[in-house]
Amino acid sequence: MTAPARAVLGAVLIGGIVCAVAACGTATSASPEAEGAPGHVRGDWREPASYTYTLRSSEGERSLLGTFRISVRDGVVVRAVGLDDSARRAVESAPDAVPTLGELLAELEQARRDDADTAEARYAADGHPVRIVLDWEENAVDDEAHYDITAYEPADTKGTGSTRSTGDTTDARRT
Repeated sequence: MTAPARAVLGAVLIGGIVCAVAACGTATSASPEAEGAPGHVRGDWREPASYTYTLRSSEGERSLLGTFRISVRDGVVVRAVGLDDSARRAVESAPDAVPTLGELLAELEQARRDDADTAEARYAADGHPVRIVLDWEENAVDDEAHYDITAYEPADTKGTGSTRSTGDTTDARRT
């Protein structure tokens, strides 16, 4: 390699490193960009042992599609109510497929380890996830998963939490 070629290659490498480093700290923990940045969890949120939430699962060809009201006790789904036809069918056919928030976050982390084309999350002010978007292969059809999490309610200090449900009472219990 000639001296001018080495100089150009060195300049390109240094320029690339400078650009990469400059891009690294553009989002602060309080900025909207950081809130949705992959891997960012706001606050000190950890999945509690008991809580309820509503999950809207869409996209892709999967059995877990629809809107669900989910109750978790001691880290296990103890009740899953299908709030639409798709969700009711999912609960009836595969009740163990209904996830906890921890299981959704584990799926997100697995997608990141597998270098999925998209593995993104948004978090509420307290740090719990409110949206997870996964797409393992950008050009593949039906491998996406979109999870919208709403009505998150941690259990009260006595561990009873809210078990209110709306709509159908189709129920799935894990033992």
